Amino acid sequence: MASRRIGGVLLAGSRALSRQHGLTGASAADSQILQRHLQFSRFSYSSAAGGESKKILGVFFAAHEYAKNPEFLGCVENALGIREWLESKELDKELADAHILITTPFHPAYMTKERLAKAKNLELLVTAGVGSDHIDLHAAAEKGLTVSEVTGSNVTSVAEDEVLRILVLVRNFAPGWKQVSEGGWNVAAVVHHAYDLIDRTVGTVGGGRIGQELMKRLKGFGLKEMLYYDRNSLGAEREKELGCKRETDLDTMLSKCDVVVVNTPLTDQTRGLFNKERIAKMKKGAYLVNNARGAIADTEAVKEACESGHLGGYGGDVWNAQPAGKDHPWRYMPNHAMTPHISGTTLDAQKRFAAGTKDMIDRWLKHEAFPEQNYIVREGKLASQYL
Repeated sequence: MASRRIGGVLLAGSRALSRQHGLTGASAADSQILQRHLQFSRFSYSSAAGGESKKILGVFFAAHEYAKNPEFLGCVENALGIREWLESKELDKELADAHILITTPFHPAYMTKERLAKAKNLELLVTAGVGSDHIDLHAAAEKGLTVSEVTGSNVTSVAEDEVLRILVLVRNFAPGWKQVSEGGWNVAAVVHHAYDLIDRTVGTVGGGRIGQELMKRLKGFGLKEMLYYDRNSLGAEREKELGCKRETDLDTMLSKCDVVVVNTPLTDQTRGLFNKERIAKMKKGAYLVNNARGAIADTEAVKEACESGHLGGYGGDVWNAQPAGKDHPWRYMPNHAMTPHISGTTLDAQKRFAAGTKDMIDRWLKHEAFPEQNYIVREGKLASQYL
């Protein structure tokens, strides 16, 4: 395994990570992407109480020249700002004897059932952010592990980004930006597919924290209707506050919406939720925004719908898998507003999930409970939304 040192922490080469991710058949271009981005940090911690020693493995993306910004915490070089707090000596090279694993959901270490089986000492998996679908939660539960994340740390960041992507799509911003970047000027080529958001109907699939923050921000746009689909009602008072209405049937909501935003976690029930059949039930020309998880939408179905014009456009920052290969069809389909996975990783969000990660590790080592909402698996028991 090729390796190099940054700040006294050993970083493993990405070729080994490619094998661990099951990407042995990846193209040379994809391998270059992995080589640039996927690396990990190791720390060790010795408890003052009894001298108990724990091995902690953190998996982040490499920021390279951008790591010079001290506020850029969510990268391998700056390691959430907790390296000095945790580190007492260099750790072993393998996951096998780690007690705690920290990853971000942006360039994750995919914790499969097979990998978890090899991690004999593993007790706790912490997602520095929100979204733990890179972990086989059922396998973690079977092993009696605890999986946690910093719930709420990216809510504002993602909701603001969703508003941005809605406007980028509806106003057909990207072609105009591309024109001026390339020295062109053709107003008609942009405005023939540009609309106002006022008097449109927007629906969110999921009325949780991010869904509610999105609806709060859209209230001032003069929408015709703001709809949400969720198995739980927000209640009449909250609905009035947000100016929204609940739909109890997803397909009924989709048929009414000019814009649909996905705000639901990736589960067995939501994987592939937006397939060819479901997209066909959306209004012709509607826009679909997905900052939740790439696997909730079928890759080919989205591409075909954008090409045919059934979807007016598709925007998001999540891909299946990540990092996306250079030949991923969403890079090249018409009317898209795709970026790398950035919506929940603003510098402000990084401060929140870094502080939350440190708090949970501190609580764990002191044998204290986490905030209840942070548990995804608690000592082998899955949280309700993943059952």
